[in-house]
Amino acid sequence: MSLHRLTILLALAALGNTCLAQTTAAGKTVRVGFVCPFTGGSQDFGNSARLGAELAVSEINEAGGYMGMPLELVARDDKANPDEGRRIAEELVLQKKADFTVGFCNTGVAAKSLDVFQDNKHLLMIPVATGTVLTAKYPAASSYVFRLSVRDSLQAAFIVDEVVKRGLNRVAIFADTTGYGEGGLKDVTRLLGERGITPAYVARFDIGVASVLPQVQEAKAAGANAIISYTVGPENAAVARAVAESRIQAPLFGAWPMSFRTVLDKAGAAAEGAMMPQTIIQDVAHERRMSFILRYRKAVGNQAPIGSLMAASQSYDAVHLMLRALFQTKGDTSGPALKQALENLQHAYSGVVTTYDHPFTAADHDAMTRNMLWLGTWRRGEIHFQYPADAKRAAAIQRKTG
Repeated sequence: MSLHRLTILLALAALGNTCLAQTTAAGKTVRVGFVCPFTGGSQDFGNSARLGAELAVSEINEAGGYMGMPLELVARDDKANPDEGRRIAEELVLQKKADFTVGFCNTGVAAKSLDVFQDNKHLLMIPVATGTVLTAKYPAASSYVFRLSVRDSLQAAFIVDEVVKRGLNRVAIFADTTGYGEGGLKDVTRLLGERGITPAYVARFDIGVASVLPQVQEAKAAGANAIISYTVGPENAAVARAVAESRIQAPLFGAWPMSFRTVLDKAGAAAEGAMMPQTIIQDVAHERRMSFILRYRKAVGNQAPIGSLMAASQSYDAVHLMLRALFQTKGDTSGPALKQALENLQHAYSGVVTTYDHPFTAADHDAMTRNMLWLGTWRRGEIHFQYPADAKRAAAIQRKTG
């Protein structure tokens, strides 16, 4: 038996000891809804998220499931399409295909479906989508929407602080026309304005754009000395290629999708040096993370690259957190019961990304705080810590701050 599986068994046993009075029904399963894009331009992080969730479910079931009841992942492909995402949300919730749902990678897709979960008091845990609006639409006190990813307002502040720290004040913003790009543009513009900086240039483009070289050349002519990109993998690659081709003397920053494998695959050497906030960066000195990465690679094939380590690990942690909530509710999968449990988790969970110690409250449904972000950079085909000191700090337990 592996050390990791033994750890899971011991953890489940400890949780189970608090629920000894509970009985289980033979043949029943706990249905975990899961929705993300498995095809199309967003499949990099969608499939990574799915595989992370599948790995968590497999491990939990190997260790006995929930009080003898196996977990079943009801996975659906939303194709990064808001209408398809809405249809799937209605299938999972209204047709009662899931007891609770872990899902959404794209902000625009999630935004169109939120009311399905909220109106029906169905618990939604978002492991990947980062749009600030997703946990702000409903007051936390009455909301059934929780999130494990870092909201864009925190990521944008992280990027803007780095830009200002470097003395860069002629910023060009490149944002796609989706809800994700629109939200990122608003966050970055607002945060720059608070520092007395007006963007030197703003470019908007549709998903699927082949080249943004003309826009980068215009940014260069406008005197831009920094570029911030707010889009997903393939489009980030287009920005990186254009920055390299234009020879503009401006560092490239992006939100977390700048770390997607498609950026490297489609931009090649042009991705070198691009920077982005990350919640997790591969670190051989971090046993928990390396154990997860090795198990992930074994599950998909050792040669297969991870499309998004963040998406995979955050989805893995999301399933484990929901299991802990389930133990706390003694099997009650109703939205109100799970909401109450998540807002008052009794035991810390040492996850792959971080240690979740009271990650949620009745006033705050975002688990991640600023201290859990690190600046990553593409270097020789891998994401590395931009600052060596961060690698040391990331090895220490990071708990949620106020």
